[in-house]
Amino acid sequence: MTTFEEQLSHLYPAASDIPAEFALPAEVHQREYLSDGVMKTWSGEVHTVLSPICIKTENGLERKVIGSYPLCGEEEAMASLDAAIRAYNNGRGEWPTMSVAERIACVEKFTGKMIAKKQDVVKLIMWEIGKSWADSVKEFDRTVEYINATIDALKDLDRKSSGFAIEQGIIGQIRRSPLGVVLCMGPFNYPLNETFTTLIPALIMGNTLLFKPPKHGTLLHYPLLEAFRECFPAGVVNTIYGRGNVIIGPLMESGKINVLTLIGSSKVANQLKKMHPKVNRLRAILGLDAKNAAIITDKADIDLAVKECVLGSLSFNGQRCTAIKIIFVHRNVADAFLEKFAAAIGQLKFGMPWEKDVFLTPLPEPHKPGYLQSCVADAAAHGARVINANGGAANASFVYPALVYPVNEKMKLYREEQFGPVVPVLPFDSMETPIDYLIESDHGQQVSLFTNDAVELASLIDPLVNQVSRVNINCQCQRGPDIFPFTGRKDSAEATLSVFDALRAFSIRSLVATKQTDENKALINQIVSEQTSNFLSTKYIF
Repeated sequence: MTTFEEQLSHLYPAASDIPAEFALPAEVHQREYLSDGVMKTWSGEVHTVLSPICIKTENGLERKVIGSYPLCGEEEAMASLDAAIRAYNNGRGEWPTMSVAERIACVEKFTGKMIAKKQDVVKLIMWEIGKSWADSVKEFDRTVEYINATIDALKDLDRKSSGFAIEQGIIGQIRRSPLGVVLCMGPFNYPLNETFTTLIPALIMGNTLLFKPPKHGTLLHYPLLEAFRECFPAGVVNTIYGRGNVIIGPLMESGKINVLTLIGSSKVANQLKKMHPKVNRLRAILGLDAKNAAIITDKADIDLAVKECVLGSLSFNGQRCTAIKIIFVHRNVADAFLEKFAAAIGQLKFGMPWEKDVFLTPLPEPHKPGYLQSCVADAAAHGARVINANGGAANASFVYPALVYPVNEKMKLYREEQFGPVVPVLPFDSMETPIDYLIESDHGQQVSLFTNDAVELASLIDPLVNQVSRVNINCQCQRGPDIFPFTGRKDSAEATLSVFDALRAFSIRSLVATKQTDENKALINQIVSEQTSNFLSTKYIF
């Protein structure tokens, strides 16, 4: 039987060992970007993309080169901003004045072309961020489902807006209008899905876009650029590439960005918002830091709690904003919980992303293994220990999960969002301990409660719904289903995302109104009957 040490040391393949169906046919060296409806060629500096997957070579382990992408500068970014501004044209452009049905048709056309590129995109997700093949496929499929659900939600919204209201002698029609130019930046952990959960609603509501792909997860968008070019008017979608500290500052400082949508850190979001000279004109839609807690009482089903907390803390190596990142367990059941949790970790399969049923894979951020090991060392220095066998063992970009106990307020794991496969656990005697932690925390996204006592559960729900945006009962923290609101309190989010909420977040209610006179009614009837306005209309989308 192969030992853990042997498995870990032989984790990475030689190039010849990679199954043909999962291998990249060739390196992807992107030299084009989409701006003002044109695929422009870049001949300047580029960034080499290294996979988290290492390859055995004569020189030892080396991260596989996947390809490269442009590192454009301020000039190119500002030119793309100008293109987006022209396409919006103060709300008079082709795209913002287009009918809802026509915009939907464009998005549907794009979706068809996107589906045709599925294999290319999925393979790049796997190679760029180390996500398992199964989860990469799932991310693509879920993104398509989200786009279709967004289309259905917009149809429903438009149908409800297709009539007129008459109140106190005033006739009015209320619809939603776009906001302007949107700067869209997505995260590396769900580089397609979470990016598109902001990009697609922003687009379909009539805004024009500057889209900066995440640093890890850039190339996977390259196969879709031609589809964006073909399906939308010139300047509606513009991709910007380059170092954030070079290109994003000037865009924000221009004051011409109407909406900032970012899924990332609160520190970055705060810096960007401060750069904008017209802060009251800037709409921000943000998904930020989270330190979601699980609370396991002595009345919990321990087996269920372990199952859900393993999934919640270690799915995609714990690299999810919704991951459980700290666990409070009642001291009476702590030993049983830890023993079963450690045993469950030992059953998780680790390896390369293409392996069947693999659960743990290499990490995309080069600095992450060192940071996680520093967190474990810091915890040990303050009295904690690693509970599970081999916890924290590493090989290049791979880190084996570490179950750390007992964590206290002196440790980095108590405060910082580790965003990786390290699971801090704290014992408690009084329920006030985890409640106080959540009250004092800078984060307020979600919490998971584990108990089978209804009275106890009710006593926890009531205070915690005022600290976090979602309370999960006997299950892990999570985003979906996509029709549910996804947001956070404190530094965890700004605005709300869901299929319905996102459409509202990227638009504003606009009203056309007039006094109820015969002359005004005749004017409105003429416009509606002759269908000369896309806003003032009773068209019904089925």
